[in-house]
Parts: sequence; C-alpha cells; structure tokens
Amino acid sequence: MLRKPLFWSVAIVFPLPLVLTYDAVSTAPDVLKFYIFLGLVAYAWWLLSILLSVRPSWLDRFVGLPAIYGLHGMLGALAIVAAYVHGDFGYASNSLARDLGDWAFYGALGVLCYSAFFMSGWLVDRSRLLLRTKQLLEVVFRRRLSVWIHRVSLVLVAMIWLHTHLLVRVNQYFGFMMLFDLYTVTVLGIYVWKKWIAPDTYLTGTVISNDARGESTRRVSLRLDTRAAALRPGDFFFLRFEGSSAVSGEWHPFSVTDDNRETLTFTIRQHGDFTRRLDRVGAGSSVRLEGPFGRFESIIQNHDREAPLVFVGMGAGVAPLLSLAAAHHTTRNIHLLWAVRSAEDAYYRDVLEEYEAASGGRLKVTTNVGRFRREDLAGALSAEAVAKGAFFIVGPNPAVLANQRLLWRMGVSARRIHQERLTM
Repeated sequence: MLRKPLFWSVAIVFPLPLVLTYDAVSTAPDVLKFYIFLGLVAYAWWLLSILLSVRPSWLDRFVGLPAIYGLHGMLGALAIVAAYVHGDFGYASNSLARDLGDWAFYGALGVLCYSAFFMSGWLVDRSRLLLRTKQLLEVVFRRRLSVWIHRVSLVLVAMIWLHTHLLVRVNQYFGFMMLFDLYTVTVLGIYVWKKWIAPDTYLTGTVISNDARGESTRRVSLRLDTRAAALRPGDFFFLRFEGSSAVSGEWHPFSVTDDNRETLTFTIRQHGDFTRRLDRVGAGSSVRLEGPFGRFESIIQNHDREAPLVFVGMGAGVAPLLSLAAAHHTTRNIHLLWAVRSAEDAYYRDVLEEYEAASGGRLKVTTNVGRFRREDLAGALSAEAVAKGAFFIVGPNPAVLANQRLLWRMGVSARRIHQERLTM
C-alpha cells in the first residue's frame, strides 16, 4: 500500500538538497529566490527522469516498471511547467545564459510532445484515431529514431548546466555549485554506465528456434550461457539481438512464456517495425538480455491463498500468464481467459489442456475468438472471483484498458486489477 506513495515522494525529496543549499547561501531577495528555486526543481526533475530511464531492476521489484515509467513521464511534464514559470518571471543578465535557457526550454517542450505521442500511451492508448495516426507516421518515425530523439534530453541538460554556470547570482556560491555539479555528474555517470558499460554484464544467449505461431506471432527460444537465477513466473526481459542485420540493435521488452531458467521461450506478436522483422532472425543469432523485470509473482504471493486468481490474456499476451499458470496450477484456484483472433491463434491450447488436466480441478481455461465483452466476462466469472479475486491482464495496451474498464463496471476493485503496460 505504501510503496507507490513512498516512491512518488522521491520527486519531492530529490530537489530538496539543491533548494535548501541555495537558500542557505544566497543573499538574493526572496521573490527572486523563488523563481531560482523553480529552475533548480525543474533541473532536478529532469535529472531524476534520466535516472529513472535506466530501469533499476531493484526498483522494478519494489514498485514495478510501469510506475517507474509513469513517474519518468510525469517529471518531464512537471519540469516544463516549473521551467516556464522560472524563465517567464526570472531574469538573466548574461545574454548567452538567457539564450541557452530558452533553447533548452523549447527543446525540452518539443521532446516532451514527441515522446507523449510516439513513446507514451497517455494519448494513443485511449484514441483509435491517434493510434492509427501514430501507426501511419511510424513508417518514417521508427522506434530507433524515436529513442535517439528522446536522448536529445541529455544535450538539453548540458545546456541548462552551462546556463547555470553563467549566472552570477548562482555561480558565486562555490559550495552550492559543487553540489549542483555533483548531481549532474552522478546522474549522467550512472546513465552512461547503465547504457553502454553495464550491458557487458547482462545475461547472454543464443537463438535455438524461431517458429511461427498463428497468423502474426513468433515463438522464439533462447539457450542462455548462464542460468537466469533471478527469473520468476510472469517476468519479462528487454532483449537486444546482436550481430544480425535483420533487426535493429535497440532493446525491446518481451515476456517469458515458461519458467525454465536455462532455455527461455518468448511469444511475440508481430505488430511494430521491429517485431515484423523477427522472422528474419535465425538460429544461432546472439542475444543479450536485461532483466528480469516484473511484479506479478510477488503480487500473487502476497494475495490471499484461498482467493481465486483470474488471468486475462489477449493474443500473445498469454505468454506471462502461461508461465504463472505453470507455476501455480496445482496450488491455486486459477481461471485463465484467453482472447484470440481466430481458432488457429489458440496455439497453446494443448499446453493449457495439460495444465488443466493436471490441476485437479484448480485450473479452468476459457478461450474466446474475439475480445471478451461484458456479457462474456459476466458469464465466465464466478461471484467469488469478482468479489475477492486478483486479476492480471496482459495484451495490447488499448485492449488492457478496455478490459480494465469492464471489470471496474462489474464491481472489481481497482486494487485487485494488475497490469504491466510499459508506457510513460
């Protein structure tokens, strides 16, 4: 209950040393100090946003990656507001400092707008028109380009850093500037280490099979060079295929389909510019894996063992739910609902039937061609499941939100609905 409020409180705590130190040493009038405080808060929020973008695995286990991405995006938006007030009402006597501040502000605003549309689900997950527009534009603005545009934030931080160093009312305080530079160097150092040095320590593996499943899904199996000891049911990894010209070298998240720690299997829907090329990745290709990530298993362990678990998967979204079912079908009461586009897309039907037969009546599987409507869910779910069950929803982002709304209307508490949409 307190994990997320504690996590979000970081947004308040992180800028405080900068603000309090400047307040202690500065002799500027209080009104001017206030606008300088806003600039410091905006800068600290941009740094914290960069820090969160490295996806600390320990923090994911604490609050989940969706919460991390959510705060990452929110800090970017709030920093723009604070920076606007700071620049509009503050005054910089140095013309270069003033220009750098203005350029950084408009650059940050542009990156925020671009990211909100192309890299976030705030808008496109809730509008079919915007989603369709995004899909058309992604022919030009591909994922790899979007990632590099997002990284322009590092240049903007450098501009703000120089802007601050040029301001006499700030740079005259040596102790404060030491703290300011320590913040900057520490955050950028962690970012560089995580993005370009730490990957050498990640798990590595080799593709041993890449098979089609249904009309638009691939089943990719990897043999790891070392055992994934930290893997838990329902987890996912960020994968980067190396030494292959078939796909780009960017990281992409995929859920593990089983709980084998030596050979990992991923069920991947082909719908983006990266995943559409996955069929070109052949056996023997090298893969690097960041992770694992995910909180589904810890949520299950903390939930009432007598209360039912309800897994709702759409298409390839069944992947993490399959690994959870494999781990718990003999010990927990589970109802797995799987929506597929066609009967041929129910490619794990045999596996689920085996789990169901071995569960001693604990596992129930319902497969539906097409999305579950309210009447479908009302007919499939027991009164106990609606009243006490823990729900786990996985699939395309708009479908996850739609099913979440259906469950709310049926009386399922929002606290018992869990999903891991990776959107800012």
